[in-house]
Amino acid sequence: MRTLETNTSGSVSEFILLGFPCRREIQILLFVLFSIIYFLILMGNAAIICAMWSSWKLHTPMYILLANFSFLEICYVSSDVPKMLANIISQTKSISYAGCLLQFYFFFSMCAAESLFLSVMSFDRFLAICRPLHYPIIMTHRLCVLLVVFCWVGGFLWLLTPLILISQVPFCGPNTVDHFLCDLAPLLALSCAPVSGIRLICGIVSSLIIFLTLLYILGTYFYVLSVVLQMSSGSGRQKAFSTCASHLAVISLFYGSVMVMYVSPGSGEYPGIQKFVTLFYALATPFFNPLIYNFRNKDMEEALKKILSVLLKEIFKGSKSRI
Repeated sequence: MRTLETNTSGSVSEFILLGFPCRREIQILLFVLFSIIYFLILMGNAAIICAMWSSWKLHTPMYILLANFSFLEICYVSSDVPKMLANIISQTKSISYAGCLLQFYFFFSMCAAESLFLSVMSFDRFLAICRPLHYPIIMTHRLCVLLVVFCWVGGFLWLLTPLILISQVPFCGPNTVDHFLCDLAPLLALSCAPVSGIRLICGIVSSLIIFLTLLYILGTYFYVLSVVLQMSSGSGRQKAFSTCASHLAVISLFYGSVMVMYVSPGSGEYPGIQKFVTLFYALATPFFNPLIYNFRNKDMEEALKKILSVLLKEIFKGSKSRI
């Protein structure tokens, strides 16, 4: 394995992502396991997108936001998992300097966009439950599109400052990153110059979006739950709880893992824990999201059944024509 490669100016031109150093048999097992999970994530989130577009009943702001969220999850896992899989079976495990910065930028930009989408989805549930009569007037198709654009653009703009700062950091060697992706802490640990200021600014930027969106979501759902508990109708209360439960489960998965990683003191000092927590919100959260959102959702189940029946009919027709 190569440990250091520099360009003509003496700076590092590529990094070695150490990933999961273990026996070859275990690496093959990990490759198969992560490949299956990646495939299921793609299929599960693609199913939600197809269900939304195929059913006019699901052409509502809630499901439009959910479909965009699912597309974000596909992009999110595709920004790091394919490279992780390639490095597991590779002997070199290298990534170029530019590729490393791009991976960092895209992965964490979509992480920021995910927190914005969760905030917007909580706003949508707040309007639907607490302001049901005003919901069609406020949450118009135009506003829904603007909110979607805000989430996508906001996530990518938010990470521009950390990207610019990291691109100014000198890397003279060594170039071995003890991680499976280009994360902030292990990258800055390889700097050959003091980076305390950059570490502080990047920490503030990441903490701001985590805490601002989380506080907004908690405040929104505190108000929503207070309204739900005051409902006189038992069926209405149950419907409101079931609508919010899936969203709260996804929020707990995402923010729980992110805060353990980037907010808890000393979390970055243990590479093993760092890898496990990053792996959890990079793979486990996108894997469970389709299951959570589809659980006890009759509209989504009906749309998925229709898609499945159409696919089975096409497969049956194709096999029959060959015979």
